[in-house]
This record gives sequence, C-alpha cells and structure tokens, in this order.
Amino acid sequence: MFLKKTALPRRTFLRGMGVTVALPLLDAMVPAATALAQTPAVRPSRVGFIYVPHGADMSSWTPTASGTQFELSPTLSTLEPFKDSMVVVSNLRRAGGQAEMHAAAASGWLSGAVPKRTEAEDFACGTTIDQVLARKIGQSSPFPSLEFATEDFTGYVGGCTPGYSCAYHDSIAWATPTSPLPMEINPRVAFERLFGDGGSETERQHKLREEKSVLDGVLNELRALQARLGPQDRARVANYLEDVREIERRIQRSEAQQRADVTMVKPLGIPESFDEHCGLMTDLIAVALQTELTRVFTFMLSREGSQRTFSQIGISDPWHVTSHHGDKPEKVASNAKINVFCLQVFAGLLEKLRSMPDGDGTMLDHSLVFYGSGMANSNIHATDPLPMVAVGGGTGKGNRHIVLPKETQIGNLWLSVANHFDSPMTKFGESTGTVEFF
Repeated sequence: MFLKKTALPRRTFLRGMGVTVALPLLDAMVPAATALAQTPAVRPSRVGFIYVPHGADMSSWTPTASGTQFELSPTLSTLEPFKDSMVVVSNLRRAGGQAEMHAAAASGWLSGAVPKRTEAEDFACGTTIDQVLARKIGQSSPFPSLEFATEDFTGYVGGCTPGYSCAYHDSIAWATPTSPLPMEINPRVAFERLFGDGGSETERQHKLREEKSVLDGVLNELRALQARLGPQDRARVANYLEDVREIERRIQRSEAQQRADVTMVKPLGIPESFDEHCGLMTDLIAVALQTELTRVFTFMLSREGSQRTFSQIGISDPWHVTSHHGDKPEKVASNAKINVFCLQVFAGLLEKLRSMPDGDGTMLDHSLVFYGSGMANSNIHATDPLPMVAVGGGTGKGNRHIVLPKETQIGNLWLSVANHFDSPMTKFGESTGTVEFF
C-alpha cells in the first residue's frame, strides 16, 4: 500500500500584505495512517473565563437539587442546550468582606485574593488563574492569552470603590499581583491584532473607505493551498474564512454607521449596541480559539459599577441601580432579567464553538469555559454564594450540580483547576484546600 498524503504543519498560516491568517485543524494536518491519539487532532484544552458584574439573583439562579438529578433554574434554563457538558458550582465565596465591594469582586474573582487597600498606584492583588494556565498551555500560541471587555474606564484614577484603586475595576486578568492586564474593548483593534493591521494608520483608514477585506492580501496563498486540499478541507477553510470575513463586515457596517451618525467622539469599531458589541467580541474569541491563535481568554462583559442600560429588554434603570433592588419584587425581577440576557451572550459563544469541527469532535468538546461573578446578592454586595457555571468537554463530565460546603473559597476551585492542568500549587489566593470538580 502506498500512502501519498502529505500532512500540512499544524501551524500553517496564510500571509500577505501585512496580514497573517492562521488556519483551523484540517484533515491534511493529520498524517496518513497515523493514530488519532498520536496526531495534532488530539486537542489541547482551551480555557476561558467570562465575567458578569453585579452578581446575580441567586434565588432564580441556583438549582434546587444537587448531583445529576437537578433541574435547571429559571435563569440557567438559557443554557439547557448545553446541559450535557455543564457543571453548576454552588457555595463558593469570594475572599475578603463587603468593605472591598466592587473592587474585590472583579479583581478577586480569578485571583482568589484580597486587593490591597489603596487609591494610589501601589495596588496589589494576586496572579489570576487564566495567567497560570496561559503559562502552561498558551506558550505555543501567538497570543498566550487574550483579554477582552466591552467597557474601558482606565482613564479613571483614585478610588472607584471607597479606599480602593480604580485599577481593581478595570481588569479581571492579572499577570502578577501588581500587574493587571489591559482588556481590549475595540473589535477593530482586536481583529487587526489577530489578523494583521494592514500597514500604517493612513493605509488602514484608506482600506476602511474602500471597504476591502484583510483577506484580500492572502488570496494568492489561499488559491495555492486550496489546490492541495481535499473536498472536506476546502469546505472547512472556506467556512472559516467566511466567518472571518463576516466579522470584518459587521465591524465595517458598525463603523460606517458611526461615521454617518456621530462626530468622531470615540474610536471606530465599537458598536453602539451592547448586543452587537458582545457578538463581535465572542465571535473573535471563537475564531482565535479555532485557529489556536490563543488557548486562553478572559472576557469581562461589563465593568463593576457599570451604568449600562438595557432598553432592548425593557429595563430603563442603569445596571448598577437595578442591582441595588432593595428586595422589591419588580426590581428583583429586572435584575434576574439582565442575568438571563447576559447568559444569552454566553450561550451564543457556546453555540459558535459547538458548530466548529475540531479533530475528533467540536471546539466546545475541547474547551472549558467558566462564567460567573465575584459578587452574589448585589443588593448587599454579598461575598457568597457566588454564581458559577462551567461548560464544555473540559468539565470531564457534565450534567452536574456541585454543592460545596458553605463559604468554600473560590481560590479552592482555581487551585483544583491549576493542578488539573499540571501547574502544581499548594495555595491559590486565600484557598484552604481543593474541590472535586473534574
């Protein structure tokens, strides 16, 4: 038997005119007659963390039963299509007390640590779990981790929580205890960072006016590659590149509308619509994971203390105001409605990952994505029980509701995650042990 198949390297790129486009896993990247377990088709896990501010209405969030016999709560029912790979974790507690409020909610969620009390530049908290994993599984990717958000208040100085620096609000990812990472909010900037900037600012603006695609620069390489691929791979590459082009089209449409309607007050590429903004950012995350431009991401849906409004779901009060509902039933219901709306953003990302073939499964099969908040009952800035859910094949076994002992430190969960990814540690933030998650 003669095997003539030539395998492409897993790290195959299309390059041209300031653009570098990575490719998803193709059959041509798997050597002929090679066992799947010995090929690039055995995927390393991708890990993500999505943060929602202002906690959750825990009465409508928390399932009533534990184990595998639980029914999804009214809020979590949004994730019903993904229940087979879902794990709900209850009774986690954020380190520190109510005094740190929003500052510790954001900075302490992935660090399990208590922020230093300061309004100056000597802020300190803790290295976050995403960065621990980026050092372990992200070093072979062009971007060891990606940090995205939808709101930027880095221009604020002093205390955004009384006695605590605004730096604690601005990022959920900390490379070291004194180094919070900037979170990109502009889809245009994120897109060009991933796929190339197309040259100077003048050239980029010219390209915007002509509405050309960054993919135009790799057409010659693309034609040569397609000639070497089988029918299934050609279709897979075409679908992937169409996803990239569609994200770009949506960014261009948003920018064109802003250019027509608004004097240049804010950077191009940031949509006015929260729905559209989140959709663009999560689509960019999905494509970055698919092509292994990164294996680790964080996405902060909004900033703690956000005054965003949700007129699209009939809520006119700002988010922060709504979160302080005073136990009034109609305001509690509004808060829960926002929780569902944000979970729909999460579900959109999950569906995108599930639709992407990846080796012997899908991108979702080979991912582990956490979604939660560093605050529980926002009306009183409660530190527990925190909302937390994880979805993806990386959970090991889904359809579970893990009910931990009350006030289990969130650092215990992250310590377990770190150890699972072969980053042995004995303590993480204010951890007191580990949890049986995997």
